[in-house]
Parts: sequence; C-alpha cells; structure tokens
Amino acid sequence: MTKTLIAGGATGIGAAVAPAMLDQGEDVLVADVNAQGLLALEDMAKDLPGSFTGFEIDLGTPGAPAAVADQAMARMGGIDCLFVNAGLMLAARLEDWTPQMWDRSDAINLRLPMFLTQACLPALRASDNASVVFTSSTGALRGHAGMPAYHATKSGILGLVRALADELGPEGIRVNALLPGWIDTPFNNGFWDHQDDPDGTRAQIEAGIPMRRHGRADEVAGTVLYLASDAGRYVTGTQLVVDGGYTAV
Repeated sequence: MTKTLIAGGATGIGAAVAPAMLDQGEDVLVADVNAQGLLALEDMAKDLPGSFTGFEIDLGTPGAPAAVADQAMARMGGIDCLFVNAGLMLAARLEDWTPQMWDRSDAINLRLPMFLTQACLPALRASDNASVVFTSSTGALRGHAGMPAYHATKSGILGLVRALADELGPEGIRVNALLPGWIDTPFNNGFWDHQDDPDGTRAQIEAGIPMRRHGRADEVAGTVLYLASDAGRYVTGTQLVVDGGYTAV
C-alpha cells in the first residue's frame, strides 16, 4: 500500500491526485493552507477505500517541512510518494515587484520542494519504491510577461530534480518533475487578472495548443500515479510534460 504525502493539494492538480490515490486504497495526507479545500477532500474521501488525512499549514513558512514530515509519519507511518505540488503565481509589472513578492514565490515554489524532501528523507529511505515528484510547469520552458518569479522558480525546479536524482538515485529514491501546461484550475487566476483582455488572451493561448483547449486536473493525475507506481521504478531525473502539445509547436 502506497503512502502518499501531497504538499499543496486542496485544489487543482493536487486535489485530483488525492482521490485518484484514495480510489486505489492508498493512504494519503494532504498539507495545505486552504482549510475549506481540505474539508471538501475529507468529505469526498468518505466514499473511497483509502485513508485520508488533511493537515492545515502555511507551506511557505520555514518550519513547515519538518512539521509536515512529522505529521505524515505520525498519521501514515511512512512515506512512499512525496508529491510537492504547492505553487504561487504572482503577476505584476516589473516596476511593481517587491523583494517580499519574490521571496514568497521562492519560499513556496522552490525552497519548499528542497527542504520538504530533506525532511522526508528518512521515511523515503525506508520505502521499497520511493518516488518524489515536484510540480514544475511548462513555464519552465516558456515565458510570459509579468511573472518573472514564477518562471525563474519553476525553471529552478528542473535543476533541483537533476541534482537530487543524482544524489538519491543510489539509494533507490527517484526524483522527477511534472510539467503541466494550461490546466483549467483556479491557480491561473493571477495570470488572467493581469491581462487586459482575459478572454481574448485565453482564446489566443488555446489556438496555440494542438488540442485546442485547456487540460483538466484529472488528466494530469495519472502521471503522478504512474511515477509513484511499480511501472515507474526506473524513471528518475526527468521531466514529464502534460500540456496537450503546447510546447511541441
């Protein structure tokens, strides 16, 4: 039975991965600052065979990694899959950016994956099939005006994955990056709010996606399940793009 820790899973992709894991009878702990989202997941989990725990916490604080790892061990007794999905997308004109905005983006998008993996390392070492998955973005491969911190930190995830895959591979711990494209979740609201014509911008973006639409969160969840499964035992240090062909053209 896989024991999965999801950091950032009350909405969007994380909230699609949690029930998919639970439906397989797995143990899942979701850590998130969104209390209402956690309650919604808890209610959903009542009808699924797995075991669910919600843990409300601000993942951008320095003490969060240790607190989350401790909670996961207390509730599940181990960690086989660590899925760090928490993210922050802030958008502003260059002249309006502040050090505080940059530091908050870094704390959630890049510092959290690094130090949560560190905090979970003893549990991952004890797993027979340890898998770490960080949510990066096709934003690591392309750029959009107004979001320098988002693109910089999501690009940084790719370097972090390569370094950790090399260091932890000899211990059987796999580390990979998930790169979603345009997925229809509330996470993108900051980008749309930054646009002069959100509807026009969305139409333009979708015209450039070979599948001509945004993806759904449940269409991304299967990639995480694969990376956590026996089928993914020899996959590490790589980038799995789920974007409807957005970065292929």
